Amino acid sequence: MMSAKLELWGGPECTVVRIGDQYRNQLAETGHQDRLGDLDLIADLGIKTLRYPVIWETVSPEDPSEFDWSWTDVRLARLRELGIEVIAGLIHHGSGPRYTHLLDPLFAEKLAVYARQVALRYPWIVKYTPVNEPLTTARFSGLYGHWHPHRRDYSAFLRALVNECRAIGMAMQAIRTVNPNAQLVQTEDLGKTFAPQKLLYQADHENERRWLSFDLLLGRVKPGHVFFDTLLRHGVSAAELEKLENSEGAPSIIGINYYATSDRYLEPELHCVPACFAGGNEQERYADVEAFRVEQPGLQLGAHARLTEAWERYGLPLAITEAHHGSTRDEQIRWLCELWSAAEDLRRSGVDVRAVTVWSMFGAVDWNSLLTKKHGFYEPGPFDIRGGAPRLTGLGHATKSLAENGSVDHPLLDQPGWWRREVRLYRGSTQLPQQRASRAPVLVLGANGTLGRAFARVCAYRGLGCVLLGRGDADITNEESVKQAVSLHNPWVVVNAAGYVRVNDAPRERNLCFDWNVTGAANVARVCASAGIQYVTFSSDLVFDGTLGRAYLEDDNPQPQCVYGASKEEAERQVLRLHPDALVVRTSAFFGPWDSSNFVWQCLNHLSEGRAIDPDDTVVSPTYVPDLVNATLDLLIDTEAGLWHLANDGMMSWCDLAELAAERVGINWKRTTGNQRRSAKITALTSRRGIILPKLDDAVARYFGDCEIKWTEGARA
Repeated sequence: MMSAKLELWGGPECTVVRIGDQYRNQLAETGHQDRLGDLDLIADLGIKTLRYPVIWETVSPEDPSEFDWSWTDVRLARLRELGIEVIAGLIHHGSGPRYTHLLDPLFAEKLAVYARQVALRYPWIVKYTPVNEPLTTARFSGLYGHWHPHRRDYSAFLRALVNECRAIGMAMQAIRTVNPNAQLVQTEDLGKTFAPQKLLYQADHENERRWLSFDLLLGRVKPGHVFFDTLLRHGVSAAELEKLENSEGAPSIIGINYYATSDRYLEPELHCVPACFAGGNEQERYADVEAFRVEQPGLQLGAHARLTEAWERYGLPLAITEAHHGSTRDEQIRWLCELWSAAEDLRRSGVDVRAVTVWSMFGAVDWNSLLTKKHGFYEPGPFDIRGGAPRLTGLGHATKSLAENGSVDHPLLDQPGWWRREVRLYRGSTQLPQQRASRAPVLVLGANGTLGRAFARVCAYRGLGCVLLGRGDADITNEESVKQAVSLHNPWVVVNAAGYVRVNDAPRERNLCFDWNVTGAANVARVCASAGIQYVTFSSDLVFDGTLGRAYLEDDNPQPQCVYGASKEEAERQVLRLHPDALVVRTSAFFGPWDSSNFVWQCLNHLSEGRAIDPDDTVVSPTYVPDLVNATLDLLIDTEAGLWHLANDGMMSWCDLAELAAERVGINWKRTTGNQRRSAKITALTSRRGIILPKLDDAVARYFGDCEIKWTEGARA
């Protein structure tokens, strides 16, 4: 019977996967393993049902007769106290402990033994997912070789899948000897494959294959099924399939894990897509790409279409059991809201959709490489753990709103997600996306500066309505002028990217510097506070004197040694006094791809023309402007306030940065012996609140790949 209303479920990313002889544990890598208080944070969001790990590999890692329940005992007890129902996951993309693997003939029997022990230990748990995404796990482990046992053949893939499905049925049978009312919530990624005519045969095969785990569990794979003979040819016996037909593996709820990467398109024109997607089958070459990325009219993409197909095929209750998008904060919220809307729409038409599950509650690490590389690439979820303690994000605020009201209201939802905009296309326009109207835009003050123009550009790519104003439109030194601009444009946030930036001229233009940097910033703060509007302004590493001997944190005492730094310190004080909910971003040493006023471009341009450069040795935090702007927008959507240090993770001297840039473009320039070190100062920035910009070497690499203004263009740039 369909539930009275759509439910909001949650879940932490809990993969424990074996790669070679090593295990990767996402619970440990995201820190959730060591934070019992995380469960209270989840409860505070209003989530009443949680997909939660009782992972075989961690409870019984070495001996099938030995179990360590200490971690799960404490967590599951706390969830009961909080009134949160548990959907227990026993294997999440894993191949089991060291005493088994996906191709082990006794894999199913061994999991069943463990599953019964779980049921005996926690008889109050009703819902189970013994094996998460069996088809996906079998593909990645048996067909593509990413995970243990690292096979790359079709027989291994099918054997792994059958073993997993047998394990699910036997696990549920064992659980039901303890709790006859136990329910199976079976998850899978049911993404569909699309292709042009010449590759339809391959797409048809993959589209039949995507149902195979559910067909096996429901006992549908019998003579006449499209995969019956294929399974027999690859070593699966008819007796095994008959046992599955009579097993207890029929799902109570079909869970669909849906991602922007789920739907695929097979592109034969390899020159149209990034080279990394090139592949093919035994007959021809093609690229397997995200279907959202290609312009093919008529493709039925999205969760609505996949849920509809599952309902029409099985007629069983459905749930979206993973809703996650590793993107900017606005796109994460748009993705969750689109999936929620699809579920609500289907319910209105009579489809029994029970829930949408907010996944990766505390983020995920290295899923951009399917966990095969240890780069520490972190994707936040409703909480961001990069500051040590979980910090509620804009996605978390949206989650809470869905739990309380069944809806989310934010101006960023005036635009569709990137997967619905032209920027999604591999063959898209090289021009900046056109701005769409928004009921409440991002208002950026500082149309003539590097930072203001960067905000306008990034907002355009992110689908955030933006209004960029110069001094003639809004003079920040005149409070009435600012008030009129805010009243006219009705923004949800004001970005103060205006100000005095001529550091070396500030001593002789002190009044002008303070007028723009202090009076101007304070005027905007006063107007925004009065109107209840979010506000961000920018400060500098030059509020510090550089003598501390390490990178500076937010709570280190400012000690400016120049007029410019003094103006920024005073601006910080006044802004936070006038608007305590304002965001003040300290940053350092801009470099970016869209203008010729940054240090890197100027050094390279001088060197290319044979002119000398003489950078000093003050150690700074070079900050890539696109990263700075994207991170600032994310923090604003998160409703963060107070002082934040935003700079790329790393530091180097101005001189070392010049050497690095010269090396990257093939210019032989080194510090001369006459150019001795003149400074031992370190004004680099780090953060106690969270280092959320990428590493510096990654930013430098992207600068030389993304740069639109070429250093060889000289004064024409």
